[in-house]
Amino acid sequence: MKIICIGRNYVAHARELNNPLPAEPVFFMKPDTAIITRNRPFFYPEVSTNIHYEVELVFRINKNGRHIQEKFANTYYDEIGIGIDFTARDIQQKCKEKGLPWEPAKAFDGSAPISKFIPLNRFPDKSNIQFHLLKNDDKVQDGNSGLMIFNIDKIISYVSKFVTLKMGDLIYTGTPAGVGQVAIGDKLEAYIEGEKMLKCDIK
Repeated sequence: MKIICIGRNYVAHARELNNPLPAEPVFFMKPDTAIITRNRPFFYPEVSTNIHYEVELVFRINKNGRHIQEKFANTYYDEIGIGIDFTARDIQQKCKEKGLPWEPAKAFDGSAPISKFIPLNRFPDKSNIQFHLLKNDDKVQDGNSGLMIFNIDKIISYVSKFVTLKMGDLIYTGTPAGVGQVAIGDKLEAYIEGEKMLKCDIK
């Protein structure tokens, strides 16, 4: 099982970090050891002093495929969840400055909490799915799938040119504006269309 993460997929988020808008999807991967399930806590890693939350809609791949045409991409998923892409911003900045890969900042253990998955057909329009994140009961991120620069079909088609997608792979689709730092003792809660899907305590 692979965790494929899309970067810079919301205009406002790219601008808040002073990043250029991508002409094609930017993706990186996390290992399966990044996954946290069943609302288990996130333990702050010793390697960083500046961990940021990034809430993201997540799609789960339901069959194997490669070189998938965009017009057929919708047949490769039928469930949606929500996750958090924890990022060690201090390490990421050092990687950027040196032109190095982002894995130390993105792929550390526990960096990908994930909710349960629900059928996508519960939503009449996959291009208009609202989601948000609360930090200590205050809304800090508010997003909509329609604001993604690259929609899930485009992402699947693009990524499958490089790597074979397999059943069970997870695609984190990028975060809206409002990312910020977490500290030990914080509580994060992620919602899709008003339904609480994920709780994550920082310890």
